[in-house]
Amino acid sequence: MSLRHALIFLVLTGFMSTVYASVGKGLAVANQGDFKTALSEWMPLAEQGYADAQCNLGWMYASGQGVPQDYKAAVKWYRKAAEQGYADAQINLGVMYHYGQGVPQDYKAAVKLYRKAAEQGLATAQYNLGVMYASGEGVPQDDKEAVKWYRKAAEQGLATAQFTLGVLYHSGQDVPQDAKEAVKWYRKAAEQGYATAQHNLGVMYASGEGVPQDAKEAVKWYRKAAEQGLAAAQSNLGGMYAHGQGVLQDAKEAVKWYRKAAEQGDAAAQSNLGRMYAHGQGVPQDAKEAVKWYRKAAEQGLADAQYNLGVMYAHGQGVLQDDKAAVEWYRQAAEQGDAAAQLNLGGMYDNDQDMPQDSYAAAQFNAAEQGYATAQLNRGVMYDNGQDVPLDSYTAAQFNAAEQGYANAQLNLGGMYETGQGIPQDEVAAVKWYRKAAEQGDAEAQYRLAQMYFNGQGVSQDGKEAVKWYRKAAEQGYATAQFNLGVLYHSGQDVPQDDKDAVKWLSKAAEQGYAAAQSNLGWMYDNGQGVPGDDNAAVKWYRKAAEQGDASGQYNLGVMYETGQGALGWLYDNGQGVPQDYNAAVKWYRKAAEQGFADAQYNLGMMYGKGQGVPQDDKEAYAWFSAAVVSGNADAGKNRDIAAMELTQSQLEQGQALARQYIEKYQPKP
Repeated sequence: MSLRHALIFLVLTGFMSTVYASVGKGLAVANQGDFKTALSEWMPLAEQGYADAQCNLGWMYASGQGVPQDYKAAVKWYRKAAEQGYADAQINLGVMYHYGQGVPQDYKAAVKLYRKAAEQGLATAQYNLGVMYASGEGVPQDDKEAVKWYRKAAEQGLATAQFTLGVLYHSGQDVPQDAKEAVKWYRKAAEQGYATAQHNLGVMYASGEGVPQDAKEAVKWYRKAAEQGLAAAQSNLGGMYAHGQGVLQDAKEAVKWYRKAAEQGDAAAQSNLGRMYAHGQGVPQDAKEAVKWYRKAAEQGLADAQYNLGVMYAHGQGVLQDDKAAVEWYRQAAEQGDAAAQLNLGGMYDNDQDMPQDSYAAAQFNAAEQGYATAQLNRGVMYDNGQDVPLDSYTAAQFNAAEQGYANAQLNLGGMYETGQGIPQDEVAAVKWYRKAAEQGDAEAQYRLAQMYFNGQGVSQDGKEAVKWYRKAAEQGYATAQFNLGVLYHSGQDVPQDDKDAVKWLSKAAEQGYAAAQSNLGWMYDNGQGVPGDDNAAVKWYRKAAEQGDASGQYNLGVMYETGQGALGWLYDNGQGVPQDYNAAVKWYRKAAEQGFADAQYNLGMMYGKGQGVPQDDKEAYAWFSAAVVSGNADAGKNRDIAAMELTQSQLEQGQALARQYIEKYQPKP
C-alpha cells in the first residue's frame, strides 16, 4: 500500500463540535447517552433553522444514535446547516459525498464542501482536503497543495496531519527529505497520544535519525504506543527487552510484548516469538510452539521465519522431519535474498536432496556475497579444492580473512552465536569470537566476554576472569563495564571490597550519562560510602538519573540497591540536600511507584493520607498502599487497613477498584 493511499482518513465530527446556548440542554443529555431526550430538544430548534441543531440531527441519523440510521435524513439536515455556512456540517456532508452515503458518490462535491470548511479554518477539513489533493480524487493530483493543507491542519494541532507531515519528511515524499523535521512533527502528534507517531518517534531514537541515538528514549515512545495496542510498537518493545537496549535485558518481558503483537498478526513478532520458544528464552523451550509461530510469520512472507521453519523441518524439530518441506521454505527465503537460507539450500543441493548437486556453488556464492561468514568460508574451501569453481587460493584466503581477521566482524559473529541470530545458538562459539575481538582491543567485545565469564555462558563461571575483561573495557571508557566494575568493588564480589574504587568507576560511568551509575553514585554520597557524606552531591546524581525518565534503569540496575528508588523523593520529603518540597517529593515518588517500586508506592500512599503535596485522599492512599502490599512492602498492609477505616462502604469500593487498576498497571519490574 502506498503512503498516499495509506493516509486517506476522513473525520466525522459529532454533536460536540460547537455549542450554543440554544442547544445546551440537548448536548447535556446527549453526553449522558440520552439521545431520545436530545432528539426532542434539537428537532424543534433544527426546524426553526438553528444550524448547530441541524448538524447534530444529521450526526444522529448518520450514526443511528437515538433514531434509526438513515443516511438520506442525515444528508438533509447536514445540507440545511451547511448552506448556512456551518463548517462542521460542511465537512460531514463532504464525507457523505466522499463515501456515497445518502447521496451518489461524488468526489468533486466532497472537495467543494471540504474546501468551504477548510477556508473557515476547520483543521479536519483542511486535512481531508489535503488527502483529496494527494490522491487526485475530485481535483487534479497535486502534492504541493496536499502538503499545504496538511501543514495548515498540523499547525492547528491536528495530530493526524502532524503525523502525516512527519511521514512525508521522513520518506522525502512530496517534500525534501529531512529527518529533523520528521522528528518535529512526529513529536507533536506523539505528545497528543497518537500511537503511530509515538512508534515512529521511537524508531527515530532507536536509529538516531534526526535525533541523537537514544535507546531509552526509543523504549519510552515504543512503550506509549504499545500500551495503546499498536502491534508494531509492541514488537519493537519486545526487541528492546530481548536485546537489553534501553532497558535491562528481560526475556520474559520480551515474550510478553512479542506475544501481544503476534496475536494481532505482526509477522516480525510472530517470528521472534517462535525464536523465543525454539531457544527457551523467557518461556519453556517448546519446538511445536516455535513451529506454530514461525509458520504464521512465514505464511505472511517473512524471510527470516521461512528460513527458521525450513530449519525445523530439516531437523525434525516440532514437526516430522521433511526435506522437501525444508527445501521449499529455504527456497522462499532464499528468493528474498536471505543469506542463511541460501547457505542451507546450498547444503541440501550439495547432498543431492531433491535438487541438482551442482547448484550448491551458486547458493554458496549468493550467501557469501552478502557477507555471511560461514558461506564465505565454504566458498573459500571450494576455491581451494577447485570444487565447481575455478581454483583461486587468493580469493579463498580473502574469505578466510573476512571470517577471522576483523575485530568488528568477530564481535558481530560472537553476537550471532550468543543469540542464535541467523545461525544455531552456540555460546562456546560466541566466547571464541568475542575473545578474538577482545584480544584485538575491541571494548564491547571485552565487555561481552566479561559477561560470559561472569554468568558462566560458554565457559566455566570465573569471576576473576570477568573482572579482568570488565577492567580492560572500562579503561577504554566503556560505560557499562565501568558501572559493573563499580558494583563489584562495592559488593566485594571477585575483587577486594573497596568503596573508593567503587566510587571511582561509578563516577566514570555516571559522567558519561549512565543512569544506573548516576543513581548508585548518588547512593554512595547519600550514605557516605567511599566518599564523605554529601546530600547535595547525592541529590545532584539522583536528579541526573531521575531526569532521564527511565525508572527501571534507575532502580533495577544496581547490585547495591535496597531502597534507592525512592531516595530522591525522600530527600525532598525531609528537606535534605534541597529545600523541603512536598510537590516535588510526590512527583518523584509517583515516577518510581508507576514502575512498580514498592517503597515508592507506600510513600505515595502516605503523602495522600497526610495531604502532603497532593489533596488529602484516603481512597488514593488505600489504592497505593494496596499496590505496595502486592509489590512486597511489609508495612503497607497495616496502613491500607487504617485508610480503609476512614472510608464509607461506597468509598471503599471505589478505593478497591482503583487499587485493582494500580496493581494491574504498576506491577514491579523483574
